[in-house]
Amino acid sequence: MVLRHLRARARCAGPGHAVTPLLDVRGIGKRYGSRLGCTGVSFDLWPGEVMGIVGESGSGKSTLLGCLSGHLAPDEGQVIFDTRDRGPVDTLGLSEPERRMLGRTDWAFVHQNPRDGLRMGISAGGNVGERLMAVGQRHYGAIRAEATDWLGRVEIAGDRIDDRPRDFSGGMQQRLQIARNLVTGPRLVFMDEPTGGLDVSVQARLLDLVRGLVREMGLSAVVVTHDLAVVRLLADRLMVMKDGRVVEAGLTDQVLDDPQDAYTQLLVSSVLQV
Repeated sequence: MVLRHLRARARCAGPGHAVTPLLDVRGIGKRYGSRLGCTGVSFDLWPGEVMGIVGESGSGKSTLLGCLSGHLAPDEGQVIFDTRDRGPVDTLGLSEPERRMLGRTDWAFVHQNPRDGLRMGISAGGNVGERLMAVGQRHYGAIRAEATDWLGRVEIAGDRIDDRPRDFSGGMQQRLQIARNLVTGPRLVFMDEPTGGLDVSVQARLLDLVRGLVREMGLSAVVVTHDLAVVRLLADRLMVMKDGRVVEAGLTDQVLDDPQDAYTQLLVSSVLQV
């Protein structure tokens, strides 16, 4: 993973060019009245890199993900994204139409509950095709062909293209949500407990699929989870949160194999004792 991390940085810079992170998070903070959601969170994310964020319920990881993805408005800080056409911009200063377009093109969000990321009343192909139409595609045949291709890539049989997601299993719904999100070729994907609520065997299949797509497409991702096995498999780097603050951060294997903070040690030992 160390080698992959260094290669990811090198890919975004040529000779004589400064290395630029894809995402530069600076001092993000969010409060809910008197209750702290998160505070002082800063990190960078490089092209082709996956950042994992772990912590128990109430640690602030979901609040942080909401602030990064634009689903929540932070009280302080900056979320700077290196756009294709304008270079680095503070996404918190974008207009609502600009933010929506970013969410349709360069960004994607995979919800824990796929029902939150799918339209259950339209077909599987319609769910994928709808995102293509949102970025300007209009040819029905081309849209259907691409939707069929993506269903295959997430291991859904092509003859299910006209079935509605409500007729799918939970694992199939999550794979369909991934296809819907990735069909437009985003560069950054936010994932909120992507394997939550799934059986162990279904989780393993989904994680293998996600890991393969991340590598194949060169995606960057921010993955929030309480499951350390998920981040060990997917994440290059790891942040551990407690009470709204980052208490430890580093390369995933180093943090999990040699935790320095007492809270991280407790998390790791709790998993090992299960």
